[in-house]
Amino acid sequence: MGCLHSKTAHLHSPEDPPTALPDSKKPDPGSGGDDVDQEVQVPAFKEYGLSELRRATNEFNTDYIVSESGEKAPNVVYRGKLENNRLVAVKRFSKLSWPDAQQFMAEAAGVGKVRHKRLVNLIGCCAEGDERLLVAEYMPNDTLSKHLFHWDKQPLPWEMRVRVAYHVAQALDHCSIENRKIYHDLNAYRILFDEDGDPRLSSFGLMKNSRDGKSYSTNLAYTPPEFLRTGRIIPESVIYSYGTVLLDLLSGKHIPPSHALDLIRGKNVLLLMDSSLEGQYANDDATKLVELASKCLQFEARERPEIKFLLTSVTPLQKQKEVASHVLMGLTKNTAVLPTMLSPLGKACARMDLTAVHDILLKTGYKDEEGAENELSFQEWTQQVQDILNTKKFGDIAFRDKDFKNAIEYYSKLVVMMSVPSATVFARRAFSYLMNDQAELALRDAMQAQVCIPDWPTAFYLQALALSKLGMETDAHDMLNDGAAFEAKRSNSWRG
Repeated sequence: MGCLHSKTAHLHSPEDPPTALPDSKKPDPGSGGDDVDQEVQVPAFKEYGLSELRRATNEFNTDYIVSESGEKAPNVVYRGKLENNRLVAVKRFSKLSWPDAQQFMAEAAGVGKVRHKRLVNLIGCCAEGDERLLVAEYMPNDTLSKHLFHWDKQPLPWEMRVRVAYHVAQALDHCSIENRKIYHDLNAYRILFDEDGDPRLSSFGLMKNSRDGKSYSTNLAYTPPEFLRTGRIIPESVIYSYGTVLLDLLSGKHIPPSHALDLIRGKNVLLLMDSSLEGQYANDDATKLVELASKCLQFEARERPEIKFLLTSVTPLQKQKEVASHVLMGLTKNTAVLPTMLSPLGKACARMDLTAVHDILLKTGYKDEEGAENELSFQEWTQQVQDILNTKKFGDIAFRDKDFKNAIEYYSKLVVMMSVPSATVFARRAFSYLMNDQAELALRDAMQAQVCIPDWPTAFYLQALALSKLGMETDAHDMLNDGAAFEAKRSNSWRG
């Protein structure tokens, strides 16, 4: 499978790095045993062109709508596919929701800085003419609303409902740490399930639906009391809405908080519980979750708990942390089978072992480019070639010493100076970009290395590594297969 096709057509040139807002690199809060500590690999936030998003959504085709209210929703969400084959969710705001384009862009950029594994991360926006659009990661396994209220095969099991409560609390806690304490209209539609079946909180709720910020689109019976009184929401309003989500999880129905509280006060907790959950939970655990919901739904905002309390309350209720979410939900997950004939470099890229990749690239040096160094040595007497050799030397020293910022600088000068491009230089700069969290530029350089040596396995393996960093696992797997195929072809030709 070649690499010079549309899947990366939108990427910037390595000589012209994109202006992107930095991702948050803060570690996630403790996850009680799951892999939340791993770095969130999502594209840098960027501004998209309207034409690109029109193509991605087939001109905002109604067949691409994924909002559960369809076209009736004031702000419609579409499924889209970008030119690099990445699936995205595109939220299209109603006309004149945000008349000031700059204000919209500033708000979106602020939300785009908040990154977390428990969020559906915002990766871009667009403000052209009257159009105001947000672009986020695409979640293929529907919303909590669908799984609770409109399920097809099986009701959401108790353990998964507890996991939803925990993941949402983690997401809200991270937003609070990032000083994003207001989440607009938290409800079962805002919680979505990713390809692994893990629940995530939509980043769309971190941004108002309009400049004026009418924050609650749901039935007034579910809105915080202070919003009904003042039309404003406060951080404690988010806790109230979290309580309504807990009611949804407990009951499997959308019960008005006032009715639920009457049942709780009357000790009729069993009437509140979803009958399909019978036998799945300990009564003590259910009681604790009901009590937490009751605390969150207090009329007076000051009497509601803080987000940290939500985390500490829900954490001990998780009993099957080792079971993957897609297993609990009965979802079929496509697991890619890695090729068996991988070289040490291929294996290191497959497991994303960057230290091993660096060591192998160092040991390999320039030996895959036969005659390149001899040609330079032959012409050493010219000042131009002497400058090339010195620049290459400084780049190689920086690369060896893991000074990747300077390695990029020297290798970038070298790319401009050399009349014949070097695959190894592109490969080393690609790796240096990866170590500087610039996976898109790394992918472009790995592609350039393949242009230099079309059947070079290293170029394919580095593309696979960059694609994995960008979250494009299927394409990464294809690249590993291609690299392994060329590796096998080389091995057979040597034997022959």
